[in-house]
Amino acid sequence: MDKTLEQARTFFLEGVAHYEAGRLEQAERQFAAALSLAPGRPSVLTNLGAVRLRLQRAAEALPVLEEALAQEPDNPEALAHAATALAELGRTPDALPLFDRAIAAGPQPATVWMFRGSVLRELGRAQEAAASYREALARGGDAELLNYYLAGLEGGAAPPRPPRHYVQGLFDSYADGFDTHLKTLRYDAPGVLVQRLAASGRRFAHALDLGCGTGLCGRLLRPLATRLTGVDLSPQMLARSRALGVYDDLQQADVVEYLAAQAGPFDAVVAADVFIYVGVLDEVFRLLAARMPPGGLFAFTVEESTGAEVVLRGSLRYAHSEAGLQRLAREHGFRIQALERRPVREDQRQPIAGLFAWMERL
Repeated sequence: MDKTLEQARTFFLEGVAHYEAGRLEQAERQFAAALSLAPGRPSVLTNLGAVRLRLQRAAEALPVLEEALAQEPDNPEALAHAATALAELGRTPDALPLFDRAIAAGPQPATVWMFRGSVLRELGRAQEAAASYREALARGGDAELLNYYLAGLEGGAAPPRPPRHYVQGLFDSYADGFDTHLKTLRYDAPGVLVQRLAASGRRFAHALDLGCGTGLCGRLLRPLATRLTGVDLSPQMLARSRALGVYDDLQQADVVEYLAAQAGPFDAVVAADVFIYVGVLDEVFRLLAARMPPGGLFAFTVEESTGAEVVLRGSLRYAHSEAGLQRLAREHGFRIQALERRPVREDQRQPIAGLFAWMERL
C-alpha cells in the first residue's frame, strides 16, 4: 500500500472512532481528509454521508451518498442513508424506493424500518406504515416512540403525552425555517389570542409564553407585560427566541416540568398551538391554577376533537374536545370568557378545525 492510501486509511479509521464516540465534527473532518487522498471510495463516501446526516445536514449528505451508490448501487448502508436524507429533505416519494432497495439488499436495523414507516405514513399508506413500525419494534426499536406512532395510526389507547425526545427533535429540526413555513399554513393563532388580551386594556405583571417556539407570541405580548417569560423544550427554537430580545427570561423545559418547578404568579399565560404536543391537560390546568392569581387570563388553542376528550390523530398531534375544555375549566377554577371555533392552521391546504379559548382564573 502506498503512503497516500495508507494515510487515507488512517484518516478513515480515525473518523470511524470519532463517529462511534459521538464526536461528529471531528469524524466529518477525518472522513473528508480521507476522501481528499482517496477520491471516490464508496466506504468513505458512505460514512461521510452518514455523519452529515447525524449533523442534520441532509442536503450535504445526499450528494456524497449518491456518489457512493453510483459505484455500488446495491450497497445497503448507502441506500438506507440516502433514503433517510431524501426523507429529511421532504422528498418522500423518492425515499421509499431506496428504503425498499436497502431492505432487499440486506438486513437493516430498527431505525431503517422506523424511517420507512414514517415515509409511508406521510404518503397516506397507514397500514403499510404500521407494519413497518411493528417490524422496527420486533428489531428492538424505541418502544415508547414506536408505540406512540402506532397509537396515532391505529386509533388505539393513546399515551397521555408524546415522548419528550420526539417533540424536542421535531422542533429542533423545524427551527430554521419555522416562521416561513407557518406563513404557508395560514397560521395566525398568536395574533388572534393576544388581540383579545390586549382588548382587555390590562397590563400584566408577569406573562408566560408556554411553548414559545421562535417568539411569535412573545413579540405581541411584550407591550402588554412588565415581565415576560418564555418556555420551550427545543434549544434550537429558544435560540431563535433569544435573538429577538423580547423575553426577560427563557427556559428550556417541558411544559409540565416547568410549571411544577415554578412558584409564579403569572397573571397572563398564552399557549398557541402547544397542547397538540402535550396530550392530557389535567396536570397543566392543575399547576396553572396554583400559579395564577384570581383574575389571571389564560389563552390557548387546540385542534378540535368532536369525539373523545383527547384523541391522538394520525398526524401525531392531539385533539381536544369542547366538553373536555369545559370540564378542565370547571374542575380547576377557571371561567371560560370566550371560545371560538376557527381553523388553527392548514395541513396540505386543508383547514384544521380548532378551538381558541380565553379563560379567567376565579
